[in-house]
Amino acid sequence: MKVFGHYFVRIYVVTMIIFMLVLTSCQIEGGVRDRTPVGLNNPVDTTVPLVVPTNESVAEALAERNDIWAIGLTDMPNDLFPYPADSALRRINGPALELLFPSPILPKNYKYVNNAILEQIPSIDNGDVQINDVSVYLDAAGNITSTVTSVITDVQQLSITYRWNKNLTWSDGVPLTAADSLFAYELARQQAPLGEEARLLLDRTAKYEQLDEYTTKATLQPDLIGSTFILSYWLPLPRHLLQDVLPADIRTSSYAKKPVGYGPYMLDSRTSNEIRFVRNPHYFGTMPSTSQVVLTSMSGVDMIRANLQNGNLDVAITDRIAVDQYAFIDQDARAGLPVEYYRSPVWEHIDFNLDVQVLQDIRVRRAIAHGFNRQALADILFNGRSPKLDSWVLPDQRGAANPADLTIYEFDPTTANQLLDEAGYLMTDSGVRASRQGLTLTLQLATTTGSSIREEIAERFVADMQAIGVEVDVEYLSPEDLFSPNGPLFLRQFELALFAWIATPDPAGLQLWSCAAVPSETNGWIGNNFAGWCMRDADYAVKLAATSLDPNEQNAQYLAQQQIFTRELPSLPLFQRLGAVIHSAKITGIVPDPIAPATWNIAEWKRVP
Repeated sequence: MKVFGHYFVRIYVVTMIIFMLVLTSCQIEGGVRDRTPVGLNNPVDTTVPLVVPTNESVAEALAERNDIWAIGLTDMPNDLFPYPADSALRRINGPALELLFPSPILPKNYKYVNNAILEQIPSIDNGDVQINDVSVYLDAAGNITSTVTSVITDVQQLSITYRWNKNLTWSDGVPLTAADSLFAYELARQQAPLGEEARLLLDRTAKYEQLDEYTTKATLQPDLIGSTFILSYWLPLPRHLLQDVLPADIRTSSYAKKPVGYGPYMLDSRTSNEIRFVRNPHYFGTMPSTSQVVLTSMSGVDMIRANLQNGNLDVAITDRIAVDQYAFIDQDARAGLPVEYYRSPVWEHIDFNLDVQVLQDIRVRRAIAHGFNRQALADILFNGRSPKLDSWVLPDQRGAANPADLTIYEFDPTTANQLLDEAGYLMTDSGVRASRQGLTLTLQLATTTGSSIREEIAERFVADMQAIGVEVDVEYLSPEDLFSPNGPLFLRQFELALFAWIATPDPAGLQLWSCAAVPSETNGWIGNNFAGWCMRDADYAVKLAATSLDPNEQNAQYLAQQQIFTRELPSLPLFQRLGAVIHSAKITGIVPDPIAPATWNIAEWKRVP
């Protein structure tokens, strides 16, 4: 049985041979010997001499196995380039990327922590964040412009200094310097395909410069202030390996296939279902206890459980747990297989397109919210471990509001029916409500293919809406089609849309809910405010919340925005997905986190007898 590699086969065979010898010395009840060893399909061939393993060979095989961290993943990284194309791929690729390119500022437990790649996290207190007054030109609409106009005003401009650890070294032995960080910025300016996150970083960067051998400085565009802008560094790329590669070819280069990093491990080999890493001899930090890490694709939790139980895996990570697997996981936990559940930063929601006339009526949106039993669905999907969400700011994020201060939509079909009656949509004999003009209350829900959770959400949503007289047709699109720049979300050609956001320590309210984030022909169809929600007071509050450096003001303004948001309901938050880290009881030091990759502290993992 080949599972992950030759050393696993070796351990398995040695174990089976020992087990077979034990069997041949035992009698089956009734005096008849069983001549078929457990786990093998064929009888023993007595013409072939049985090789008895020596103590030395068994010890050698066990030592080889114990020198490997075997990690199972239900979502396998398919791209190890340090600049993921988008936030979804960043989460999937995270366990591997953290081995090669540890995050300079690590998002952990909805905060930002120093990961020793930088000497310190920049802040106003330590002098590495500075705010200066600058003069800018304004266009006729009051926006900052590079064109000379007759209107000049003073605004604030943020600059952040990054002091890179002087002991950093690429895994090929070449020292890592500030020039490597500057090189990444230069590639982005030359339109190298570094991904959506790099494009957004480039848009907000006015200048990025090298101050000395180990120091860089980012100057942001005028009037961009906020605590999240400490993340304005450029992750280093090895100039000595990539300086002769055309920027357009970076993603298809030999480096992209086998990147050289500065983390505790370096890439050894990869196949479609396995990625093997070996210890980086030039790593600056604490050396991990094993010389190898193997990431292996797991088809589901049942496969994870089997491989943890037979010792083929040490750790397993999944953001996808089938409903029928919770009982088995909990049973394993009681039997001594530790499991840590966490509410994932991936949270599902349904956006209402406010350009659709029927959805402009707040009574219809509220009726849908009261008519959908979100909590019952969450309990079914996550075994009662992830409650419904009342707002778009997650409970552990900065700016989270007390539910008592918000408008809450509990499951209440009676209220839902009353609201639809008031809106003029009356129940017909067909079971579908219609207006007095005879227009049926039929809506289309767009969502993605390939997600069992979304299929379950859509199925339950259709049933709950049918119960209050709302007909919902579901359109399944590939993720590529739904999220395409020319797709229904960005062009706002949908009615209802079911998809997920991935939360970070900062709520990122400007990108989600500011008026400027509504995709339109004017702004080139960019922005994530797909609902098209634009209210003056909410826009003002979210701008203050996102740009203030005062935590108290941030919280106060996020509360004000959420109060308007939950009252007006441009989008219906559903729930956070549930993830789990399951590991052998013989492994210590594993500290699962909702947003940090599970491998963030792999140097602290230990195997105990």
